[in-house]
Amino acid sequence: MSRYNAFSDELKKVFGCKVQRLSVDAGFTCPNRDGKVGTDGCIFCGGKGSGSYGILQGAGVAQQLEHAKEVMVRKYKAARFIAYFQSYSNTYAPVERLKDLYDEALAVPDVVGLIVGTRPDCLPEATLDLLASYARRTYFWLELGLQSHLDRTLAAIGRGHDRASFESALKGCRARGIRVCAHVILGLPGESREEMLSCADYLNASGVDGVKVHLLHVMRGTRLAEQYEAGEVALLDRDSYVGLVCDFLERLDPRIVVQRLTGDGNRRDLIAPLWSLAKFEVLNCIDNELKRRGTRQGSRLSLTPAPLPEGEGMDS
Repeated sequence: MSRYNAFSDELKKVFGCKVQRLSVDAGFTCPNRDGKVGTDGCIFCGGKGSGSYGILQGAGVAQQLEHAKEVMVRKYKAARFIAYFQSYSNTYAPVERLKDLYDEALAVPDVVGLIVGTRPDCLPEATLDLLASYARRTYFWLELGLQSHLDRTLAAIGRGHDRASFESALKGCRARGIRVCAHVILGLPGESREEMLSCADYLNASGVDGVKVHLLHVMRGTRLAEQYEAGEVALLDRDSYVGLVCDFLERLDPRIVVQRLTGDGNRRDLIAPLWSLAKFEVLNCIDNELKRRGTRQGSRLSLTPAPLPEGEGMDS
């Protein structure tokens, strides 16, 4: 039994078989790149978008999924699949186009659900209503990039939105019954260990349904790479990251589904930390450390919620 509320366990309970996510690049862009919000993107984001490697480039949604299915059946013996709209901001288009793309994915045999990743400032009311319709008809998650709960960090990493934008989007999702998974990054420049851990308290209070925890990657062609090479950014070593994740989990509400605890960037573009390429070793270290401690997700969860940082609260 896992010591945290693992996404893989939920999928097994819901579908009763091996289910794999299939990443899709549907040709979206980002308001932090096309000039609406900014042109440089976040300091850690390269020109290809998150998770774009391994995708059959230039192909339509259905063709990408069919290609990825073959790989996942061969590699993991998967029986069912979830289409994961991952690259860039996957709600940043008119609702008509979004509906066509999502419907194309769900029409692929053995695709049993959707995961849509986006920014909190790409969710107008009509888009939220569309997403709610999918949440009612299929297995569905919306992933929202928060990255940090501190406004000063969001400004420093060039996110182009503040925490209030995340909270507004989350409120709209909760009102429509859309499950939300927040993305957070541990090790962002300028954040103390306690500030990183206080993000767990923030997530507990926010009402999110899931979380993806990432370590800070330095990828070629990013502004972060320039800062790292200039000696302006320090990265966590593996043992420090493992300990930090375990502390984070111990403070995280057990109801929150943990969808990721580390990441493995494209080997060709990753500058550091190279230890992150051994993804399963990192996950094993996290499991072993929780076992050594005799703890699990929520072990340190206080009966009285900790105050939110920066003196702000969530809207009810």
